[in-house]
Order: sequence, then structure tokens, then C-alpha cells
Amino acid sequence: MKRILIIGGGFGGVAAAKELRGLPVEIGLVDRRNYHLFQPLLYQVATAALNPSDIASPIRKIFRHQKNVSVVLGTVEKIDLQQQRIFIEDQPIPYDYLVLAAGATHSYFGNEQWGKDAPGLKTIEDATEIRRRFLLAFESAEIETDPDARRASLTFVVVGAGPTGCELAGAMAEVARNTIPADFRHVDTATARVILIQGGPRVLEAFPEESSLSAQRQLEAIGVEIILNQRVTEVRSDGVMCGETFIAAHNVFWAAGVKASSIGETLGVPLDRSGRVKVNPDLSIPSYPNAFVIGDQAAAVDGKTGKPVPGVAQGALQGGSFVGKIIRRELKANEKEEQAPDRGVFNYFDKGNLATIGRNKAVAEIFGCKLAGFPAWVIWAVVHILFLVNFRSRLAVGFGWAWTYFFGDRGARLITGKSEVQIKRPPNFD
Repeated sequence: MKRILIIGGGFGGVAAAKELRGLPVEIGLVDRRNYHLFQPLLYQVATAALNPSDIASPIRKIFRHQKNVSVVLGTVEKIDLQQQRIFIEDQPIPYDYLVLAAGATHSYFGNEQWGKDAPGLKTIEDATEIRRRFLLAFESAEIETDPDARRASLTFVVVGAGPTGCELAGAMAEVARNTIPADFRHVDTATARVILIQGGPRVLEAFPEESSLSAQRQLEAIGVEIILNQRVTEVRSDGVMCGETFIAAHNVFWAAGVKASSIGETLGVPLDRSGRVKVNPDLSIPSYPNAFVIGDQAAAVDGKTGKPVPGVAQGALQGGSFVGKIIRRELKANEKEEQAPDRGVFNYFDKGNLATIGRNKAVAEIFGCKLAGFPAWVIWAVVHILFLVNFRSRLAVGFGWAWTYFFGDRGARLITGKSEVQIKRPPNFD
């Protein structure tokens, strides 16, 4: 039997594996975690709207009825394209076809030391750490007697105004102003500052300008302070340098850049500045037609427009399906001892862009139609529920959102992990 190895259980890897169902092949799906994660909703875990289990599903459960898939829990250390094998803990595993879909991680643009004080948002661990810091800030402010320290505790800086940054900043502002004020006795949580810093001239730069301006107005309406055309030059435990200005803040969150998984560096092939693999029009690696790269790992170009394929879920899903169909056709041709059909080129179908700002606040650009406010928010909610991987997740997320919408409560406000708060003086509750 032919062996197909898929590295990564994200959108692209899962889509590729599903496209190969029913074939007499051996599929190994390798991931260092045992679950598939719906990353677009990670910010809702970080802001206590959802639990981690609401947006993650065990990979083995997804493929329990697809008998040609074996799930392997492990970390791929390197890939040998010439010998057609991967290495997991120094153990070589050969393959006939390889699909690399290992995704991306944070990029601090050469300042990796900033990660300690400015966590990004790519994993469940990231989300729960941000939630811990976010909720601890209010606990610290509740017992802090020094005005400057209290002000710094209640200042939240989000670096990067793409969809993740805007969604995170909007949700934090809503929590501080609408969800938790009645929970605290000695601090007014509505005085919290949420500052969104963007190096470019507008938020959501991938969106049309009209949608970007609408998103900015909606963010400002719920109290988010927006700083444009300024870059963060230093991140410290007590704040950030934004241009020539220092902003005192005990909580800084990073949403400014991404880079491809480091496993691509072991391939020995050309990479772009973000570490993505430069692929052929059929998403294969140059000189290695049986090895494909999809999703955030690939520097792919749309075959119709010549524009880069965006690093979004739809790009990964479509890439995984495209590669799966290629492998299916070639295996069937090989079985019949026929010549393999032409692979064609990958054409990305842009279904539009969506970003939510908060309750009843969002922007959408779908097939050239621009929407904002409540209609865009409804579309965003429906689309995200539909793309969750299983019914249980759809039900849990739908119920959680309905509860939050009607009652204004976020039920996942749990501080997990280390929970110390730092204050300059003992509290005084007189």
C-alpha cells in the first residue's frame, strides 16, 4: 500500500486526509497535539467567552470512521526530501506522498525576547495564558492602593490591528465595561484602557478601506484607543515604547506578525522572509513532485490572479482539498497503469473577509458586498459555527454565544495556572 504522510492536524491537514477517504492507502496524520483547533475563535477563549474544549476536537475522533487514517502523536524533527522520509524522535518514517501543513507561529521580527512579556495567540496554551493575565489584572487593581500601579494594571496594549488584534481588543473592552463592573467593589473596571497599536495607516489593512474605517469607528465606540502609523520598538514588563512614547502597561498582547513553522527550515529548499516554502503552482515543492506544502506553511500564489494566497482558514481548506484530489487521481491512474492526469494549478476562491468587533459589531466583505454592524455580526457568527469541526462544538459555541448575548455573562472567567498578583502596598478596605 502507498503511504501518505500528513504533517499537521489543522484545517489543511484535516481537509487533505478527508479528501483521501475510501482509498486503499495508508495515511499517517502526525501532530504534536492530539486535537484539531479552530484558531479563529481562540480570542474568545482568551477573553473568557468560551472554554478550550468548545473550539478543539480530538483528531482521533474526527477520523474514527475513516479506516485508512492512523493518527500519530509526535513532533517531526526534520524532513529528508531526497530519501522520502520524516524523522520523529530520530526514528525515520518513509512516505510515498508528503503533505506538509504544520502552520505558523508568532513573529516578533527578530525580538524573540519580547515573547515573555507579550504573548501571542496561536495555541490553547497562549489563549489560557492571556486569559490568566487579563483576569489577574482586575484582581490586582482591586487591591492595589497606588494610583499609578492601578492605572498600569488596568492598561491593556494589543500590538497589531489585523483580525486577531481587533477582535481581541474589542472583546477586552466589552468585558471591562459591560461584563464585570458589578463583580468588583473597590475598582471601576470600566476605567480600563485598551490600546490597539498598528504600524500601518489603518486597522484591518487586508479589508477594503471602507470596512477598515467602519471597524475603527466601531472599536472607538466601545472605548478602544487606536494608535496608527506607530511601531512598537521595545516591550518590557512595565510597558511598551511606541515610537517616542512610553506606555505604562502591565499587560501587552502580540498580534502583529506570524512566521511559518520551523520544520520548513529542514527541507533545504527556498523559503520566503516569513519562513514559508516557495511552492509550484500545484502546491508541490520544486524538484519534489510528491511533496506538497499547504496553508500557512506555503508561499502560494493564486493561479488566476497571481496574488499571494492569504494565510486564512479558507486558504488551508482549499489547499488541502486540492492536494488530496491530485493524490487521489494519481493513485487511481497508477492502479490502472495509466498516465497520470495533468495536475493543473491551485486557484484560490476568495469567499470574503469577516472580523468581529464586539456584540452586534463586525465588518464583512463578501463577494464585493460590504456590510457592517449587526448584519455583519450575524454572518460572522453563522459562518464560524458552521465551520466548527463537529456538532458538539457547534452546539456548545452557539449556546455560549446566546447566553453571553442575552445575559451579558462570560462563564469561562477562570484563572488557571500561576495566580499571584503583585501590589506595592497592602490593601486597605476601610
